[in-house]
Amino acid sequence: VQLQASGGGLVQAGGSLRLSCAASGRTLNTYAMGWFRQAPGLEREFVAGIMWSGGTTSYTDSVKGRFTISRDNTKTTVYLQMNSLKPEDAAVYYCAATRVYSGTYPPFRTKDYDYWGQGTLVTVSS
Repeated sequence: VQLQASGGGLVQAGGSLRLSCAASGRTLNTYAMGWFRQAPGLEREFVAGIMWSGGTTSYTDSVKGRFTISRDNTKTTVYLQMNSLKPEDAAVYYCAATRVYSGTYPPFRTKDYDYWGQGTLVTVSS
């Protein structure tokens, strides 16, 4: 699976951005997709995930109610709509994919994902 992330940029606190992750190379019906982020000096952390089949989603607590992950089956693209952005949301955002064999919710550990995009930088000014 090849992943191409885009949509990052500079936004003021309180603003919005939509990240996109275009996937190619596989049929994604048995995959989970995730968005992770990594700020300078910190470990990469889970932000949101979605099961391609069924669309079940999960979020880290700090983004619940502000971020929405979704997928477009026809475009094999995953989106992360980010609203009410805060300075602490600033990071490089990565999309990731993994084949899932069981479970209802997408994995949330970095090591559970096998495929990664190149990252897109989100900067939030206060």
